[in-house]
Amino acid sequence: MKKITCLLLGLSLALCSCSRIIFRMMGLHENKILDQKTILAYSEKNKIPAADNFRLDTTYLRFLKTVDTLRFAAERKNHYQPLQALYYDGNGTLRAFIINCYTGGFPNLKWNRGKVLDTFLPGPQAPLDSILPLYEHLKYLKPLPGAQRFSYGQNEYIIIVYWSHFMGRQGRRLIEAIKKNVKLAGNKKVRVIYVNTDNFFAKLN
Repeated sequence: MKKITCLLLGLSLALCSCSRIIFRMMGLHENKILDQKTILAYSEKNKIPAADNFRLDTTYLRFLKTVDTLRFAAERKNHYQPLQALYYDGNGTLRAFIINCYTGGFPNLKWNRGKVLDTFLPGPQAPLDSILPLYEHLKYLKPLPGAQRFSYGQNEYIIIVYWSHFMGRQGRRLIEAIKKNVKLAGNKKVRVIYVNTDNFFAKLN
């Protein structure tokens, strides 16, 4: 199950027939480059507000390659994952981390496994780390048409959600789960940024 839920890019292009069956059952798609018009169409389908719509720049790979694999191998692997929700506080510190590796579940990933999304902030899921503070993370998020750029001091929490078309309904279910969780924030000021990762992962092939 770990090999299914911890989906690095290599698994998105499964070669054996058994893997292809698993991918179809999970609702995954071929990983390929998407033009901006197509990304926007999928964003609309997933009900992502234009003001919060971004993409992950391929230069993010250079950052990941600078991470010390002797000291931070697990952390680097976690930040490579295609489906993530990172909850930062107003100071840019990572306070909660939700990724596909730790969900379990088949054919659908269990985003609320252990009821971690029943509270705001979410309960512990993926281990927290400090290798990607918010100020660094924002360098690699490029606004799509209509997006409002992020500025510090306006929000108590900033949530960055990675999604992609190639992850199919698993990404849609993550988006829905995070939107539901944000409703538990009460009167806290929360900004959610949705980041498409299709082209980033396609270029890793």
